[in-house]
Amino acid sequence: MAQLEPFDPAAHVELEDARALDASDELAPFRARFAAPRGRDGQPVLYLCGHSLGRMPLAARAAVEQELSDWEALGVEGHFEAQTPWYSYHEHCREPLARLVGARPHEVVAMSSLTVNLHLLMVTFYRPNGARRKILVENAAFPSDAYAAQTQLRCHGFDPTADLLIARPRPGEHALRTEDVEALLEREGERIALVLFGGVNYYTGQLFDIPRITAAAHRQGCVVGWDLAHAAGNVPLALHDWGVDFAAWCSYKYLNSGPGAVAGCFVHERHVRDTSLPRFGGWWGADPQTRFRMPLNSEFQPVASADAWQLSNPPILSLAPVRVSLELFDAAGMDRLRAKSRRLTAYLAFLLEQAGASPSSAARPRFEVITPADPEARGCQLSILAHEEPEALLGALRDGAVVCDFRPPNVVRVAPVPLYNTYEEVWRFADIARAQRW
Repeated sequence: MAQLEPFDPAAHVELEDARALDASDELAPFRARFAAPRGRDGQPVLYLCGHSLGRMPLAARAAVEQELSDWEALGVEGHFEAQTPWYSYHEHCREPLARLVGARPHEVVAMSSLTVNLHLLMVTFYRPNGARRKILVENAAFPSDAYAAQTQLRCHGFDPTADLLIARPRPGEHALRTEDVEALLEREGERIALVLFGGVNYYTGQLFDIPRITAAAHRQGCVVGWDLAHAAGNVPLALHDWGVDFAAWCSYKYLNSGPGAVAGCFVHERHVRDTSLPRFGGWWGADPQTRFRMPLNSEFQPVASADAWQLSNPPILSLAPVRVSLELFDAAGMDRLRAKSRRLTAYLAFLLEQAGASPSSAARPRFEVITPADPEARGCQLSILAHEEPEALLGALRDGAVVCDFRPPNVVRVAPVPLYNTYEEVWRFADIARAQRW
C-alpha cells in the first residue's frame, strides 16, 4: 500500500485547500487520459458516476479504430494477421486481469457479460444435494444477481421464496455486520449450497470482508462466489489467497471499458484443473491448439484454465477498450489508487457531514450517508439517503451540473474515482449540499 502523510480533512475546508491537494496529487496526470463528459449545453459536468459507468479513456478510440482498420484491410485473415491477432486477443488481458484481482493468470478470463458469467459459473458451482440447496445472498443485492439466483433455483425445481436466503442487517442499520453473517452461516450452513455476495454492495457501498466471509462459508461446506462489479478496480483484491471459489465482474464501471464491455471471471486453480466439473461447453473453452479443427463426433475437452468457461469467441471491438483500461491500472497501480481513494472519499464524507449529513442535535438530519464510515468497509462510493424531499435533492444536483445516480425511493450514489476525479470536484459537490440545505 502506498504510504501517504496522515490526512486531516478538517484542515482542507476551503476551495483553495482542495486545489492544493490536487496540485500535490501524484495521480493527477491520469485525469488527462480520460474524456470529460459534458452536459446538453456543451459545458463540462461534475462527473461522480464511475460506479455506474466509468469515463472513456481517450486511448479507447484508437484501440477500436485499429481493429476496424485491420478488419477493413485483412478480413478473415485478421484472426491471425491483425496487429493483435483476434484468435488470441483475450489472452492479452490475462496477466493484467490477474494482477488486478489478485489471481494467477490461468485463474482469470475476459469473456461475456457479468450476469451471463454468473449463470455459467453457477452451472458448475451451484450443485444442490439433498437438504443442502439454498443460495445465500446479501440484503439489497443487485437485482440482476437476485434474478440469476432465483432462476437458477427454479431451473433446479426449487422455490426461491423458500430457498433464496437473504442476510439482512440489524433493525435500524444499513450495513451487514460480518459477525452476523458468520452466525447465519453457522446456523443455516448445512442447508446452504452456495453463497453469492457482492464484494461491494451496489446500494449501500459497503465493502464486505471477503476473506472472512469466504472462510466462514467454507467451514460450513458451502461454495462461495462473489460479484465484483463494484469491487474490481475499486478496492484491492486477493482472490487466490482468499480461497474464493469463483467470481465475476463487469468492466464498464471502475474499469472504464465502455457500456456493455466484455466482463471477466475468476475460478480458483483447485477447480480449473478439474476438467471433470460439469459446465456448459463451447469451442472457445476447448484446447486452443485444436479449436479450429473441430473434428466430427469429438467430445468437448475443457482446457485446464478459466478459459474453459468461455463459450464463444470474444467480441474484439468490445474487448479492445478493456486492454486500454488494464494498461491504465497497471500504470497507476492499485495500491496508489486505493491510497488516494481513501483520502478522497474521507474528504467527501467529512464535507458532507459539515454540510449537514450528521445531526448536531436529537433532530433527524434531512439526509445521511449510509455507507460505512470505516474506510476498511467501503470503496470510493458513498450512498446518501434523503429523509425528506429526495426529488429536491436530485434536482439540486442536476441544477449544479452534477452527474451521479438516484436509486428509488431516496438514495443518491456518488463515487469520487481516484483515476480521474479531483479534490476540487469533491469540494464542489459538498458545496452544493451546503448551499441547498437538503
